[in-house]
Amino acid sequence: MPETMSHPRLFCFGLGYSATRLARGLMADGWTVTGTCQSTDRRAELASEGIEAFVFDRNQLLADPEQALSGVTHLLSSVPPTENGDPVLISHGGDIKAMQGLQWVGYLSSTGVYGDADGARVDETSPVNPSSDRSRRRADAETAWLALRENNGLPVHVFRLAGIYGPGQSALDQMRAGGARRIEKPGHMFSRIHVDDIAVVLRASMARPHSGSGPGAVYNVCDDEAASPADVTAYAYELLGQAPPPVIPFAEAKKQMTPMGLSFWQDNRRIDNRRIKDDLGVTLTYPDYRAGLSAILADGG
Repeated sequence: MPETMSHPRLFCFGLGYSATRLARGLMADGWTVTGTCQSTDRRAELASEGIEAFVFDRNQLLADPEQALSGVTHLLSSVPPTENGDPVLISHGGDIKAMQGLQWVGYLSSTGVYGDADGARVDETSPVNPSSDRSRRRADAETAWLALRENNGLPVHVFRLAGIYGPGQSALDQMRAGGARRIEKPGHMFSRIHVDDIAVVLRASMARPHSGSGPGAVYNVCDDEAASPADVTAYAYELLGQAPPPVIPFAEAKKQMTPMGLSFWQDNRRIDNRRIKDDLGVTLTYPDYRAGLSAILADGG
């Protein structure tokens, strides 16, 4: 971290899976991390790790936002938008605009905003063309957060995350739970990212907020290799020394899918990640799913 950052302090709206992994690494390096969660039970869990959290959702706002955000140098939101818009900006957009001394603001979005590219590669200059209501809400939230840069001068960066996996949330866990199916849709690829590499990218941006595209930048966050889910599942079985299940054609599998499950298969694209490397100097710890799954298993996951 730069020497001018004598006591960095991160406030995270939404201390979920990805943000908590980031928080743990930052705290190990002397950062103070606070943020929000959705229940008192979760607040107690975070407190046991030394993270002060405030319960927040659309029905329960921060009781004293000025106090909660006092001294914060870095702000991250991982809270997904609802049909009414971005809950953080609706409830506390004015408080965020009034913050002094912010060095970095990050918003975690999704590569779903690109919609279907028929298997083509997309980068940050590709058009935003969401094909689902969920992704349209994400695109609208991105616009709202970036407006804080354009209208208020806040150092906002948007991170479009591919499919997230990691310890406790991987094909290995799906396999052990008996829910891993090898669904094959010819030519259909998914990009993904290990949760710890999300932290790598965010920390690189925090350390170099004005490098490359600087504030106002959008970054794709994914690994180097898009792959079919069937291949990922097969590798998980291989790691555990078991024969993979037979391939199920998508036309057959979709008959048992929920609308949410089916929506993940309607877009086909390969995400380009060169900007995080060129602008932020990122070297991914897990450049493909094989490296990521192997490491999870080696660590007991």
